[in-house]
Amino acid sequence: MAESAPDPIPSVPAASYPSGAPLPGSAAAPAEAEPAATDQDLESGRMPFFSHLRELRDRVRGASIYFAIAFVGCYFFSKEIYAWLQQPLFGVWAKHTDVLGPPTMVFSSVTEPFWVYMSVALWAGIFVASPFIFFQLWRFVAPGLYKRERRLGVVFAMFSAVFFVAGALFCYRFVLQNLYEFLLSYATKDLKPMLVMKDYLDLTRNMMLAFGAVFELPLLIYFLAMAGLVTPRGLWRFNRWFVVIAFIIGAILTPSPDVVSQIMMAGPMILLYNFSIIAAYFVYRGKKKRLAEELAREASQNP
Repeated sequence: MAESAPDPIPSVPAASYPSGAPLPGSAAAPAEAEPAATDQDLESGRMPFFSHLRELRDRVRGASIYFAIAFVGCYFFSKEIYAWLQQPLFGVWAKHTDVLGPPTMVFSSVTEPFWVYMSVALWAGIFVASPFIFFQLWRFVAPGLYKRERRLGVVFAMFSAVFFVAGALFCYRFVLQNLYEFLLSYATKDLKPMLVMKDYLDLTRNMMLAFGAVFELPLLIYFLAMAGLVTPRGLWRFNRWFVVIAFIIGAILTPSPDVVSQIMMAGPMILLYNFSIIAAYFVYRGKKKRLAEELAREASQNP
């Protein structure tokens, strides 16, 4: 007796299956395929123009709330913070009391101390609230990224604040003392300094903010590498030109013409740039590996 033939596979229109998916019974159908990052990840984050504006409003409001809380807290300690900012200057001044006399500072108007302490609280609040501000910024940018990249939001906010504060502390610890040593060297027994509170705060604040911004360079290059705008090879080729740019930036941002202050800014910039090349290399290698895996998966699905 003839053996009965197996039941045929029901005919199903190919259009009912997703594009690129193998038909049932096909040998090309993998047993289990790991889901890859596709454009659907980006589709979930896309929104109309007015929705973007509402999202921006929410992020600005959230950052403002964190800043307001930090500002109020720092205002109660503004005098202590300003005394801490004076230490690099008074430390240098104490070495030259025979010429300069005891370290003193004056204010040129009755309201100046109040506004100086308000300004201290404002900028200190920015430093304290910087992790939360960077996190709000990342949450606004994140919808345009893949899901895997969105998970880096907390890490991005944390390291943004760490690098920013590290740059300001580097300036406070290693740069300000050399800067004031140079500037006070012009004083003599016949030429006494009379330092005003506001002017000293402006100079110290600008220096610390400049170094904080410079220390964000690795994160900036890492973000550009993730977006595919820079490559490790291109960054390495630009290295020699960046050395020149670093010294130009150091000459512009440091108010004194002494070489030490310029080197103290240009040196960390060059080191951070080369560190960024290493970080960009790992980003580039990871993206290249994921692309190869995706191409291999597509080749297995469409022989």
